[in-house]
Amino acid sequence: MSSPAPHPISLPFSDKYDQAHAQAYFRKHRNSLARRLSHLRDEQMARRALRLADDPTLVLDLPCGAGRFWPVLAEQPNRVIIAGDNSADMLAVARSNHPASLLRRVSPLKTSAFDIDLPERAVDCVFCMRLLHHIGDAGHRLAMLREFHRVTRDTVILSLWVDGNYKAWRRARLERERKTGAYQNRFVIPAQTVEQEFREAGFDILGHTDFLPRYAMWRVYTLRRSA
Repeated sequence: MSSPAPHPISLPFSDKYDQAHAQAYFRKHRNSLARRLSHLRDEQMARRALRLADDPTLVLDLPCGAGRFWPVLAEQPNRVIIAGDNSADMLAVARSNHPASLLRRVSPLKTSAFDIDLPERAVDCVFCMRLLHHIGDAGHRLAMLREFHRVTRDTVILSLWVDGNYKAWRRARLERERKTGAYQNRFVIPAQTVEQEFREAGFDILGHTDFLPRYAMWRVYTLRRSA
């Protein structure tokens, strides 16, 4: 499998996560009943994905954001969590908003998903939530997937927006109406396309879970390194 890219990729939105934005991101999933219910469903999907991955012991949470999934990852008593994020402010906010008993299980790592500062096969599982739907360029997605393949010795868990549901159909209709060339940093990726990219990067698909089948775009995949 290929080595890390010699020129790390930087996404246009990656510099916005200063301390104020990081604090807002932490509060985001707690500020309404709808968001709290959505968060509970996200946690259910994460637990199922971890079971499909045979409950890995050493997990790289990348990007960890404000540590939203740390309590779920810590539900397995012997699990060690490496919390990776490109934003030092996001890591600081995450650590300031969780109890010391949880932080003892977490090792912070400032790093990019395209150039992870870990050796080959360093972890049991790369846990990547809420990133891939920001990456519209197929070459960038493949570069990131290959970097995940380099770092994991077994599995990858990741989420993204896929087509084949009502929300994706509605979004496609709205995008046809927006001004040509308008900036966007969220993308619906055809399931057939991204599943081929998984295989090209060296992964088999163990399974997936949809947030709300045939309605919502969110899907969580569990992948395993091909034999």
